[in-house]
Amino acid sequence: MPNADDIVVVDRVSKEFVLHHNRVDSLKGRFVGLFHRRHRPRREHFLALSDVSFSLARGEAIGLLGRNGSGKSTLLQIVAGILKPSSGTIATRGRVAPLIELGVGFHPELTGEENIYLNASLYGFRNREIRQRVRAIVEFSELAHFIDIPVKNYSSGMYMRLGFSIAVHLEPDVMLADEILAVGDATFQEKCRDRIAHLRRNGMGIVLVSHSEDQVRSICDSFIRLDGGRVVESGRLGSTPRAHALGGGI
Repeated sequence: MPNADDIVVVDRVSKEFVLHHNRVDSLKGRFVGLFHRRHRPRREHFLALSDVSFSLARGEAIGLLGRNGSGKSTLLQIVAGILKPSSGTIATRGRVAPLIELGVGFHPELTGEENIYLNASLYGFRNREIRQRVRAIVEFSELAHFIDIPVKNYSSGMYMRLGFSIAVHLEPDVMLADEILAVGDATFQEKCRDRIAHLRRNGMGIVLVSHSEDQVRSICDSFIRLDGGRVVESGRLGSTPRAHALGGGI
């Protein structure tokens, strides 16, 4: 990485998907396609991201804004290593905690406590290290009464509480959050923000996807707005008057 403080560097990243329309799996379908053009199979090349670049320093928070389908979640999945870019490069330093989709990394048949061990092991922690953190994870999540039942019985809010609590107690270097902080009651959201602020003071960086400009203002130092997979606006939040910092709307 060119800068010693950078923990994420996204350099001219593009991502193209091939969409298959009217896929035909039967002889009848192929026969119909001979006479009706609109029923014939066709491929479409869809550019979800185009030439996106940014860097994230230790302790910094960047907000990704944009309408649905603008490429925010795709970009986050590429940074997390879930997707590979079609072109460009991604570099990350340290432990990355992706809070991208509710319940990812959880086994529905396992209890909440068993899923704590499962998730933490995916981050490279050993059982002895996990045992030292279990009590704090459960207390933060406020799920002590439900921690011994299978998570398939959890609500979406309970999934979020447990997933977030696991991630922040494993002290990641980078947190990737896709609308995850919008789930749960106001009191728990405030506790999440306090925990994020604490981790940022210790050097954790965060990339936050949100539809809420107020949430981005309250958490982030800078923002990037995507539209059609391209960066159409970006800037610092601290140096711009709050009323105009995120002009253009979502």
